Amino acid sequence: MAPATQGLVQTSAETNPHVPNRTTVKALVESPALTSIPSNYSYTTNPNESDASDPDETLPAIDFSLLTSHDPHQRSKVIQDLKKACQDWGFFMLVNHGVPESLMKAVVDGCKEFFNLPMEEKMKFADKDIWKPIKFGTGVDIKVEKFYFWRDFIKVFVHPQFHFPNKPKGFSEVSGEYCKRTREVARELLQGISEALGLGETYIEKAMDLESGFQLFAANLYPQCPQPELAMGIPAHTDHGLLTFLIQNEIGGLQIQHNGKWFHVNPLPNSFLVNTGDHLQVLSNGKYKSIRHRAVVNNKDTRISVAVVHGPSLDTVVSPAPELVKSESCPAAYMPMKYKDYLNFQHDGKRCLDHIQLTAT
Repeated sequence: MAPATQGLVQTSAETNPHVPNRTTVKALVESPALTSIPSNYSYTTNPNESDASDPDETLPAIDFSLLTSHDPHQRSKVIQDLKKACQDWGFFMLVNHGVPESLMKAVVDGCKEFFNLPMEEKMKFADKDIWKPIKFGTGVDIKVEKFYFWRDFIKVFVHPQFHFPNKPKGFSEVSGEYCKRTREVARELLQGISEALGLGETYIEKAMDLESGFQLFAANLYPQCPQPELAMGIPAHTDHGLLTFLIQNEIGGLQIQHNGKWFHVNPLPNSFLVNTGDHLQVLSNGKYKSIRHRAVVNNKDTRISVAVVHGPSLDTVVSPAPELVKSESCPAAYMPMKYKDYLNFQHDGKRCLDHIQLTAT
């Protein structure tokens, strides 16, 4: 569909062989010629998957203030709630977490300003190399996924070393504070999860070397789409790492798979959407599942989401906790693998969790 892309600024493989040669979705949408999506953005969902969940079901909400309470009864109760949420859903809303709403909004606003920067500013960070600490892009490698996602993104390594673009003004400082605050909340949350698994409060922190833990900031822009039923912001996937914290602007689009159906998530105001990652599934020997989720698009509004992934240190070899493995009744369900190797494997388009699985959980 050539008319839709005529006159758009495109990334150039001629000037940088590492940069993908295609337009951004934002530039595509801003073209007055666009009335339908180009064929390479067309995505077909699995007809065997139900499209909507029971409207009476609600995503669990975990009150973080009770987890940090000095009242042992309250803490014990919320740890049981956390255990149930991780077992039954793999997703929950975290409320009363102490991160200011103004800071959360400032991060989302900063992402909007970044995506509105001139193309040449954003293209400074365009690269296919997975280990570039700041990477701007659009869609994915079509050799792997066979189609493009309806999204533009920026991914930044923010811990143990902090990297960030220096434009727009103030974005780096706001995001640095936000990542620091979410890291503190994630550590407390993982202490509760560690207790819920019967491993002791500091087990995960020590075993996963969280002091040097890998933290990834990933912002996604999902522009309005003329044919949302034919496109996908991000198709069904799971997240690497231990926990992911997600916030968004006022536009919804996240769906999670629950009991074989897709569940539309409507988060509470000022809450984090938290999901358990692949490496918490491995560490728990399958007790806590890394749940498939996806991002759908709409034809009216632009959605912005900000995900912060909290993982082990890159050199940590992740395997089921020995305390959760019993030779016959509950054998190890996953092979050990270094976190960095896992990310390399995943980048090649393979579902790494399936690759390292030894037994069904």
